[in-house]
Amino acid sequence: MCIFHLNIVPKYVIIIIKIDKLTETEKKMHRQIKYFQAVVRCGSFTEAAAECYISQSAISQQIQALERELGVKLLERKNRKFTVTPAGEYFYKKSLRLTAEFEKICRETANIAHKADPELSIGYLKCYGGQEFQKAVAEFSEKYPDISIHIINGNHEELYDQLRLEKVDLILSDQRRAFSDEYENCLLTTCECRIETSGHSAIANMESVNINDLKDIPCILVASPNQRENEQNFYRDVVGIEGDFLFADNLEEARLLVVGGKGFMPIEGNEGTAQLGISLRNIPLIRNGKRIKRSYCAFWKADNANIHVLNFAEILKSKFKV
Repeated sequence: MCIFHLNIVPKYVIIIIKIDKLTETEKKMHRQIKYFQAVVRCGSFTEAAAECYISQSAISQQIQALERELGVKLLERKNRKFTVTPAGEYFYKKSLRLTAEFEKICRETANIAHKADPELSIGYLKCYGGQEFQKAVAEFSEKYPDISIHIINGNHEELYDQLRLEKVDLILSDQRRAFSDEYENCLLTTCECRIETSGHSAIANMESVNINDLKDIPCILVASPNQRENEQNFYRDVVGIEGDFLFADNLEEARLLVVGGKGFMPIEGNEGTAQLGISLRNIPLIRNGKRIKRSYCAFWKADNANIHVLNFAEILKSKFKV
């Protein structure tokens, strides 16, 4: 609950905003309002319950308790569907503004207490082609505009070193090591490997390509100069790609090499990549008769699980939902 104290002294009006400790009843009502907002926003009790990490019956009971507290019906239920009542529509719109303002005041109060602008440092795999990371950054920036975001990219080992040395708070990377208790390891997706090749190449029209059929075609990797050996060893020893390797500093440069017929590029990411007309082909990669799979995770140090890291991790995870 926000209490505004107005003190008047000669020539000055001083407004002191104090955030008093919420009572248990107020905390409960705040949760109930958030549940109600989720149900209306999702248009479904099932989806809202999944979003709020509670059961469908529990979220229904919480909203019924909120209706009893207010003394009005917010939702009109019929069978498995519902409609929002006029009173519910009014309450929903007004509550969005109130909860947003309350959360903003709390954030600003915490910022003042720490006497510093909050900052979040995050890193992502430079060869990752999916759009989930960019979407997560956009949503996080919209929800938490007062938090400064610092972004870096790199190959797997570079990102791991940055995290280990506490130069970044969280990274999006592929899984190459066994999970460690020193880190929080949030599995985002496990997806099938594909390659990108020129539309004019000999394999362009294949439904899938066996890794042994790529021996005579150079493999194009996105890697920093000091990481090229590490990336080559990983794709050769772990993924199983043989033959020659070419390197590019970024995805755009790598795609130009692919379009120019210089080789094929392994695709990193859950969403795949944009098709540039007939210039590129996207083909599943097979080894020993099975499609090769890769896992991608969000990693952060277990002792650095502050609220900003957790909030970004939740948003990032939501972008990988099917």
